[in-house]
Amino acid sequence: MKTVLLCGGFGTRIRDVADDIPKPLIKVGEMPILWHLIGYYANFGFREFVLCLGYKSETIVDFFAHQKGRSKSLQSEPELPNNFQFDGEINGVNCSVTMADTGLEAMTGARIRKIQNLVGNETFMLSYGDGLSDVNLTKLIAHHDANKKLLTVTGVRPPSRFGELQVDDQNKVTGFNEKPQASGGRISGGFFVCEPKVFDYLDPREDLVFEKEPIQSIVHDRQMTMYPHDEFWQCMDTYRDWELLNQMFKSGKAPWVR
Repeated sequence: MKTVLLCGGFGTRIRDVADDIPKPLIKVGEMPILWHLIGYYANFGFREFVLCLGYKSETIVDFFAHQKGRSKSLQSEPELPNNFQFDGEINGVNCSVTMADTGLEAMTGARIRKIQNLVGNETFMLSYGDGLSDVNLTKLIAHHDANKKLLTVTGVRPPSRFGELQVDDQNKVTGFNEKPQASGGRISGGFFVCEPKVFDYLDPREDLVFEKEPIQSIVHDRQMTMYPHDEFWQCMDTYRDWELLNQMFKSGKAPWVR
């Protein structure tokens, strides 16, 4: 089963960390967040990856070209003028990474549609190249298979942006949690499982946002299910997010490291 990772956005909200590379190349510890994410999937047995590139795509291709393994240019696919492949070890696991330039301005739905030929007529994983979690991918797949829908999304409780206070009846503070998981509703944490019929919902438009019309139509057709995940999940949208992930990694308390 292939894993598709969306790596083409401009990452404008995290330019104060790095403005000369795409967000998936920003480091957590000594390696890019993308490397951590691929390694996490690989440890669950997913070893074939398709990266949907866009902004500064050449820097991601160049990064893999300098890793231990083999890199090569691939024959162009329809709508994919630049196509590269890396075969090598990632976190101790042999992986194959296909990098497809899906265009600078393409939105998420357009990027996914363009790599259809690279995925083929099979179930595939899908996520964003800037988020980490300790979601159990084996259980996620089992949930998807049991529910027999076209699309499964991992529903997470996002970390609160503010400190949580515990107080007694006299408003004396009895506890403080700097960044707890929110206790309200769930949001999409990425980590999707998709059936190939998902491509039927992707119109040939560069401005097609996967999270809007396509998913709304899939929901309307009652073809989407949620896998609830209550443990660790963290995207890297801002400097504070980047700082938090690095603190967790350096302290040896990184839940995504298996």
